[in-house]
Amino acid sequence: MKAYVIPDAQARGIDAVRLADVPEPVAGPGHVLVKVHAAGLNPVDYKLAEGGNASWTYPHVLGLDVAGEIVAIGEGVEDTWKVGMRVAGHGDLRCDGCFAEYVSAPAYELALIPDDVTYTTAAGLLCGALTAYQTINRKPNLNLVRTALVHGGSGAVGGIAAQLAKMHGVTVLTTCSTRNVDFVREHVRPDAIIDYRTEDVDARVRELTGGLGADLIVDTVSGREAQRDLDRLAYNGQLVTIVNVPPISDAQMFARALSVDVVNLGGAHASGNPVERRDLGTMASDVLSMVSQGELDPLITGVLPFADLVEGLRSLAEHRVTGKLVVDMDR
Repeated sequence: MKAYVIPDAQARGIDAVRLADVPEPVAGPGHVLVKVHAAGLNPVDYKLAEGGNASWTYPHVLGLDVAGEIVAIGEGVEDTWKVGMRVAGHGDLRCDGCFAEYVSAPAYELALIPDDVTYTTAAGLLCGALTAYQTINRKPNLNLVRTALVHGGSGAVGGIAAQLAKMHGVTVLTTCSTRNVDFVREHVRPDAIIDYRTEDVDARVRELTGGLGADLIVDTVSGREAQRDLDRLAYNGQLVTIVNVPPISDAQMFARALSVDVVNLGGAHASGNPVERRDLGTMASDVLSMVSQGELDPLITGVLPFADLVEGLRSLAEHRVTGKLVVDMDR
């Protein structure tokens, strides 16, 4: 089969990614074989191409987010899964991935794709959307959250997280650059947009929260930004970070009763915890249902043919992408 691979342990970076003929995988115990119809592109994909992983064998097939059709079922898979089912799932970065015609996927990560959701839409609702889901629906206690600041409202994580927070009745502030303000206003629809290129984020947060600070902040940017976020939190505020944990001062945390949570979506695969592993499929089912019901904008801004996959990764690495890019294997 055709697949995009890192050919050997010495090859690194986007320029090293090659389209190659590799053996078709088999559905091992607990796995199903999926014919890939669409694959989501994520920043983690080009970062893995650059950094590799100690668990890989070579050539290693890249790709984490798959949408496709079950064509074979391995031993030990629950009989709820059948050949012909349309499924989507977020894969294990230690294993061969889905930038290929077929992928072997553990059944626990999969969700059924609703009939009215396309393969390309489903593929766009995995890594970013599930990370966003964890930042809102898994990590924080929302009981006393009135105002949330979500960084990166034009991105695949921030844009979905802002929409999910709105579903909980939270007043949502989001940051983005000047060129993305219109996109965020139209598709994400937060209560306020802070243009970080032309506005003082600290001052705007104080203004928009009556000087109290945000009850919840979702940091999608950097450890440096997360450190600033600690000062933007209200008393009893919660910070959820998907990048780096900021330096934490005991005095600061206790004085304002702050808390910090970390999201590591793909870590569930290596956790050894069957509950956490199955939650990958549960979360995927939830976000797919939300899109099916018209409650969530998947923020897909580009659909590429398989031949242009590497160029898509390059666009991500060069920060030229707003929203979400997806590869359509059937084009």
